Amino acid sequence: MKRALLVGIDQYDEFPQLSGCVNDVTALHPLLARNEDDSPNLDCRVAKAPQSGPSLRRDDLLTMLDELFAPGSDFALFYFAGHGAPQNGDVALVTSDGTHTTPGVRFSEILERIIRSEVKETVVVLDCCFSGGATTIAALGADQAILPKGTTVLTASRGDQVSLETPSGRGQFSSYFEGALDGGAADVLGHVNVSGLYAYLAESFGAWEQRPTLKANIDRLHDIRVCDPRVPKPVLRKMTQWFPSPDDILPLDPSFEPTEPPSHPEREAIFAGLQKYRACRLIEPVGEDHLYYAAMKSTGCALTPLGKHYWRLVKADRV
Repeated sequence: MKRALLVGIDQYDEFPQLSGCVNDVTALHPLLARNEDDSPNLDCRVAKAPQSGPSLRRDDLLTMLDELFAPGSDFALFYFAGHGAPQNGDVALVTSDGTHTTPGVRFSEILERIIRSEVKETVVVLDCCFSGGATTIAALGADQAILPKGTTVLTASRGDQVSLETPSGRGQFSSYFEGALDGGAADVLGHVNVSGLYAYLAESFGAWEQRPTLKANIDRLHDIRVCDPRVPKPVLRKMTQWFPSPDDILPLDPSFEPTEPPSHPEREAIFAGLQKYRACRLIEPVGEDHLYYAAMKSTGCALTPLGKHYWRLVKADRV
């Protein structure tokens, strides 16, 4: 069982109103609830506090967090978009009833629940100001200098930075996060995990902008979402057949190119697969810039370092 709690708060009693957090949750919900092939993914619970409408109070959020980390699930994801307030080295996720004395739920309170929980894998995604403070030593506590095993925290900014909204009413971080989930961070097989998400998000911000942070204590990468593979698995499994060893060169000639008569359906099918490999940088033509010219000039193609990585996965029967 996989659960997710998605929280977006635009409405506040004492803090400035926001305009993008509810929109962020609305956009992310379908991506997290379903994989690209429309199969079920995370069982999502959504909590929204728009500027006009129901508020979301501290006690409400604590209750929902208790339910998220209750027994019965192997994987839990918590996403929060709203105000963040620094708290002596920690960060508080500000709730609608938050005051400057008690802004909301501190990350250390969330961490206490993660530590007590029987859930084996937890991912926390925070799109709020000063969110990087969630993983400082002060937030973790003197007896908990590292994150609990199986825990990942992905934040929109460092502990000394604000997180910006766009003019169109979205969080800048969450807007990029949406693109990452929608295939931008997927690997060749379509897996979207925290490593790919962070790589995508880190490249999305410049040196003068807010900097996402990632801290984790994990020994495996779980899928946050699954997209359609960039190379169909049956085609990828052909790699060890077309390249008997990872250092082999596959000879090409004009018979592989479908525009050249006479037709050779078997070779043309191989060439179509090689073009998918090329699009994912798994192979490179020998002595030419384009695969077409490698065929027309009868050179060949070879696996790239990334291609050799996937060759080994196919060889080990892990694809």
